[in-house]
Amino acid sequence: MSDLARTPLFDEHVALGGKIVPFAGFEMPVQYKNGALKEYTFVREGGAGIFDITHMGQARVSGPDALAFLQYLSTNDVSKLTAGQVQYSALLDDAGTFIDDITTYKISNTEYYLCINAANRHKDVAHLQAQTTAFDVSLVDESDDTTLLALQGMAAQAALQPLIDIDLETIGYYKFAQVKVNGIDGIVSRTGYTGEDGFEMYIPNSIAVAVWKELLENGAEPIGLAARDMLRTEMGYALYGHEISDAVTPVEAKLMWITKFDKGDFIGKAAVAARQVEGARQRLIAVKLTGRGIPREHYKVFADGVESGEVTSGMYSPMAGGVALAYVKPEHADTGELAVEIRGKRVAAERSTLPFVRSNVRR
Repeated sequence: MSDLARTPLFDEHVALGGKIVPFAGFEMPVQYKNGALKEYTFVREGGAGIFDITHMGQARVSGPDALAFLQYLSTNDVSKLTAGQVQYSALLDDAGTFIDDITTYKISNTEYYLCINAANRHKDVAHLQAQTTAFDVSLVDESDDTTLLALQGMAAQAALQPLIDIDLETIGYYKFAQVKVNGIDGIVSRTGYTGEDGFEMYIPNSIAVAVWKELLENGAEPIGLAARDMLRTEMGYALYGHEISDAVTPVEAKLMWITKFDKGDFIGKAAVAARQVEGARQRLIAVKLTGRGIPREHYKVFADGVESGEVTSGMYSPMAGGVALAYVKPEHADTGELAVEIRGKRVAAERSTLPFVRSNVRR
């Protein structure tokens, strides 16, 4: 794995018994000594789980045309943001399919901060950079200098508060603040990917190890990629390369709620509008097994005995049983008896609502 990158916390993961695997160009811990199930349970049952997600990318957009630039590049309506607010959005290509999903942080009317997916960092930055020529903006990729930590679970605020110079109660859901983290400038937002209350913090690499250790001393426990995927799948949160990709539009992915046609033109708008008229070519649904088994990615989904699609993300949920997100033919999204083929056997399933388990985010 020598060609892979390492986060500033790599040695900490190894020292804690992290099982290191290749992920999105990095060497990352998939789980620690106690295993993914115990890590998942710790977060769901009120602990404070700490995730190293430094493999994610960050870019800063600034200049007089920053708003106009992001309105044209992203699907959501950036003009609705107030300073200190975070917005979930997406970058589309001209065909209306996903380049990536992103979060946008409004710092001021002329400055925004973007968080982008790990595997898409260089593609996203190149795509954004190519569009800067038509706008008076500056785009700076800050990924290599930034450590990103997520602290998730009901005990997250208590574990983080001693490190922060403001009262974390003042940061609402999908809001952020520019703060001092152990006296150093950083960003803390009440956001996450688990369905639990918690925070994500962007800090300089230079203080990453010290912050990590202090959070562990405050009762946080390290959580690997496997448990993180379990937590996000239970919520039905999309993951690039699974529920969203360059093969689907927001129409198929049920993400029209972040696609605002009334804000003006944006890349991919015409193609998405055309797809709406044409109709979705496949539809994303939530599936829950009624028989025994674990639905895994790429397992075939049948409707009334006919192959209809496949699982995009699936797991055994300790709280909900075998659950999955899957794409099926449009005519099978709402009707037809479902089954998932597991090791050559079709296991009965039913459509479900999301999330599969109760969300505990503070709204």
